[in-house]
Amino acid sequence: MTDTPQTDLDLPERGWRGSPELWLDAAYEALVTGGVDAVKIMPLATSLKLSRTSFYWFFKDRRQLLAALLNRWEDTTTEALIAATVAYAATETEAMLNVVSVFLSDARFDTRLELAVRSWAQQDEEVLSRLRQADTRRLAALREMLEGWGHDVADADVRARTIYLVQIGYISMRVVEGLEERLQRFPNYVEIYTGKRPTEAEMARFTAGLGLG
Repeated sequence: MTDTPQTDLDLPERGWRGSPELWLDAAYEALVTGGVDAVKIMPLATSLKLSRTSFYWFFKDRRQLLAALLNRWEDTTTEALIAATVAYAATETEAMLNVVSVFLSDARFDTRLELAVRSWAQQDEEVLSRLRQADTRRLAALREMLEGWGHDVADADVRARTIYLVQIGYISMRVVEGLEERLQRFPNYVEIYTGKRPTEAEMARFTAGLGLG
């Protein structure tokens, strides 16, 4: 017995077409688990138990869907990091804790999507260009934050690169590290990044803000 390809006629009539968010969520899961080549309309339709034609009520074509995925990536990575660099902080060490905390949860910085986009960029020049633009924006935000706390331009640049490359290294290497273990290193990281060590009170406030106090 051989399998035959599923067509739109094989799919049950649902009386609805889903929503842009539903299709985008399905595309997201396909991207982070199978790479960009897994983001195809018919397999997505099958997984959602919707007809292929339903897709076209929300997206012009696959290219538009991929563009929406890149927009989601920007919103859940670049924008989150930049927002952290300008968040209120009473001291430089608190400002740095704001930044490094972004990478503790996919709810703030989507590491799965970041990794998938970096892999995608290796086979798509347009995506690579957009990734480089994002890297530039992120580094610039970190430099500006450090300069705002009194570091000269050259020093801020090196510290920003150290912060950023360490965090991207964690993601690219798929480091598996418990939250408690990582938090224990935070005072040392902050000291390396800023030249100052956070106080016990600052760390207590920080962990409390994470719901761990």
